[in-house]
Formats: sequence, structure tokens, C-alpha cells
Amino acid sequence: MIINVLLWILFGALAGWIAGKLMGNTQGLLTNILLGIVGSVLGGLIAGVLGIQTSGFSFGALLVAIGGACLVIVLLRAIKK
Repeated sequence: MIINVLLWILFGALAGWIAGKLMGNTQGLLTNILLGIVGSVLGGLIAGVLGIQTSGFSFGALLVAIGGACLVIVLLRAIKK
């Protein structure tokens, strides 16, 4: 159980790093990692509501996590303005 949680945190961190690169986020590595973790949770919730199954560590789950992280970055940018 604890191993799975740690793996998902790492998965979210990877998604945050990738989303930061895609979005041109200059906040820094730690911020991108935190946004990725939050974004992967948000992306998973949105995918679940839409009926998209993303179970386990797969390419589809990574895409959902990256999409969620990008969404979080967009929302933070909108809040800052």
C-alpha cells in the first residue's frame, strides 16, 4: 500500500515535470512536481467522471496526469492575473 502511494507520487512528479516543460512554466522544479501531483489527482477525478478508465501505471494514465497538471497550471495562471 505505501509503495503504491509512493509510486503514484513519483508518477505525479513526472507528469508535473512534463507539464511544466509543455506549458513553459518557469516556477521551478519543486513547484512543477507539486503541481503534477495535484494535477494527476485532478486529472484522475475528471477522467473518472467522464468514464475514462485509467488504472495502473500506463501511458494513458500518464497522459491524464499530464493533462491534469496542465489544467492546474492554467488555473494558477488565471488566478494570478
